[in-house]
Amino acid sequence: MTDRLPHEKGFHVSWDQLHRDARALAWRLDGQGPDNGAWKAVVAITRGGMAPAMIVARELDIRMVDTISVKSYNHQTQAEPVVIKSPDMEVVGDGEGVLVIDDLVDTGRTLEAVKAVMPKAHIATVYAKPMGRPMVETYITEVSQDTWIFFPWDMALQYVEPFRGTD
Repeated sequence: MTDRLPHEKGFHVSWDQLHRDARALAWRLDGQGPDNGAWKAVVAITRGGMAPAMIVARELDIRMVDTISVKSYNHQTQAEPVVIKSPDMEVVGDGEGVLVIDDLVDTGRTLEAVKAVMPKAHIATVYAKPMGRPMVETYITEVSQDTWIFFPWDMALQYVEPFRGTD
């Protein structure tokens, strides 16, 4: 058999699964902050980290929520990460007591850019690949490096031909 297409070694995540996994991430982070277990803020890495960050902030009753925008992909091709929007530095400072949330760590290059802005932040992702895992303090599910994760915001429901047969 020839090399697989990206969708043939894919991990498909539904909205329901993402919600369950983001809640599990919140449970793992609960009580782990430096202020008697509390966190002072959540910073979502846009765009993929926004949905899990919203769920974590809700579950942990964190009202201070901001974003950091790092562009590191052109569609499905990874490029050099560039911070294009920083969070309110008066609030996050060096990151002490701040949860930075993303959907996935792949190679860890995006998180290197984030750590340069907030070196003391606690980095948490819902999903992790082996190359980027050392950049993350907390995650829920590990997938292989060659697996492409299909997130619900990237998919639409449509008819699929049966594997075998036509009726």
